[in-house]
Amino acid sequence: MIQLLAFYLFAIVTIVSGILCVTARNPVHSVLWLILAFFNAAGLMVLVGAEFIAMLLVIVYVGAVAVLFLFVVMMLDIDFAELRSGLARYFPFGVALVALLAGEIIGAEKAWDAGGIQLSRGAPTPEGMPNIQALGILIYTRYLYIFEGAGLVLLVALIGAIVLTHRKRGDVRTQKISEQNMRRPEDATRNTQPPVGQGVEL
Repeated sequence: MIQLLAFYLFAIVTIVSGILCVTARNPVHSVLWLILAFFNAAGLMVLVGAEFIAMLLVIVYVGAVAVLFLFVVMMLDIDFAELRSGLARYFPFGVALVALLAGEIIGAEKAWDAGGIQLSRGAPTPEGMPNIQALGILIYTRYLYIFEGAGLVLLVALIGAIVLTHRKRGDVRTQKISEQNMRRPEDATRNTQPPVGQGVEL
């Protein structure tokens, strides 16, 4: 009974938070509603026994992605009125996309028992072993090379982002600290005595 109440509580709050995230007029409020939706989705994952996915939702999505969105929205001067101006134009496309995704979800649910094929609803885990431990054993034994390959791809992407950020540009004047330290006060200032009624010639 408690699990059922917790499920409905988490599910309702997640759906309401998702709707408010899309419909909120203030972008900062949208990010806050998104964080609340992530927390409640993590609660749903805990109820179904997927503690690893719940941990990912809290640590990765809430702790990194959503907070990054929040700082980007607060720091950048984005004209959200201009962004909302195209809402009516893309509204039919959005409705069609939502209908397509809903149809796929319903079709996937119906496909569990279609044609007499019994699909497994969960990966078998040894008795008394948490699913996080079982997942770690699979990642670092059977899927070790795939896991290392994914890490290598992320490392290459990180290096590429750093190289693109620190590339030399010709239209930017860089600071030369050595020349600044060698500069004398008499080189930085010039004493002039302009005649009365005339300005300083540069």
